Amino acid sequence: MKLKLEISPDLVALMQAEIAAGERAVSTAMREAGTNLKSAWRSQITGAGLSTRLGNSIRLATYPRASDSLNAAALVWSNAPVIVGAHDAGPLIRSRDGFWLAIPTPAAGKSTRGGRITPGEWERRSGMRLRFVYRRRGPSLLVAEGRLNSKGRAVASRAKSGRGLTTVPIFLLVPQVRLRKRLDMTREAERVVDGVPGRIVAGWMETQRL
Repeated sequence: MKLKLEISPDLVALMQAEIAAGERAVSTAMREAGTNLKSAWRSQITGAGLSTRLGNSIRLATYPRASDSLNAAALVWSNAPVIVGAHDAGPLIRSRDGFWLAIPTPAAGKSTRGGRITPGEWERRSGMRLRFVYRRRGPSLLVAEGRLNSKGRAVASRAKSGRGLTTVPIFLLVPQVRLRKRLDMTREAERVVDGVPGRIVAGWMETQRL
C-alpha cells in the first residue's frame, strides 16, 4: 500500500509570500516616514524664519537602497547640525575668550565671507578704528567716527572740515546671549515614529486585499 500526502495550499509558498508582503510593507512605511519627517523638518525651519538653504540641509537616506527588507530603516539628518541644533536647543552663548560678544548693528554691514562681520574685519574693510564706550545700563558699544551712507552703513567721512561727522554705534557688546529656541525637531520625530507601526500594518493588510 502506498500513501501520498499533499498539503494544499502550499504552506511554504504562503509563508514566502507573507514574508515578501511584510518586507514591502516595512520598507514602504520607512520610506514614507522618512519623507514625511524630512518635509516636516524643512517646513519647520523655513516657517521659523530661517533660510531655505538651511532647510535644504535636511537630507534623507533609506536602507537597503534597492530592495525591500523587514529591517528597513530611514535616516534623516542635517548637513548643518551645529546651526540646526542651536536653534533647536536655544543655548546660552558666551564669548570664547571670556570677554564680550560683539553683535553688529545695521551700520556694520555684512561680512564678505558670509555670516556676521567681526570687529577686526570691519576695521580692515572700512579703514576706521573702533572705540570702546562703556555703559552702565544696557550693552556697551564699539563706535566709529564717520557718517552713514544712503544704505545706512557707516563709512569714513570725506569732508576735511569734519562736516557730517558723527559717532556711529557699530557693535553692541554683551557678556552673553541666549539664542531663542525656534525649532522642536524632537516633537516632529516622535510624531513620525509613533505612526510607523500603523503604516506597516496598513501596508501589510493592503497586500491581503490585492
